Amino acid sequence: MYRCLYADIVGDLFHPGHAAFLRRAHALCHRLIVGVHNDADVARYKRRPVMTMAERIAVVEACRYADAVVPNAPLAPTAALLDSLGAEKVVHGDDFSPEQIEYHYAELRKLDRLLLVPYTDAIATSAIIARIRTRLADGSL
Repeated sequence: MYRCLYADIVGDLFHPGHAAFLRRAHALCHRLIVGVHNDADVARYKRRPVMTMAERIAVVEACRYADAVVPNAPLAPTAALLDSLGAEKVVHGDDFSPEQIEYHYAELRKLDRLLLVPYTDAIATSAIIARIRTRLADGSL
């Protein structure tokens, strides 16, 4: 069991998949620090979050698996960041492609400071948004 791990997320429309990821990460350590990416950084590689960063931080802070939250988390965390937080490794879902891992976590992967945990593919923010669009279109929302 690790003393402290760091996980970084967007956490938009916080759902059971996010909670499952944080639960899995927390099960590996005594303390889990969760970084939340800001809206502008997220919009550079995927859609702009529906929830503001302040809203996303509030929800992550309320999650029992997050022991601390870091606002404006960098998209590519470094060993220096982990060291400053007292975290041994960064943990992420195993849904990233090798290219995405290299982009976001190259330094930490090379230093063996990256842990991957199973991604919950039964639910995703994009699926929730699609569900809302469908219900708006058919008038059931």
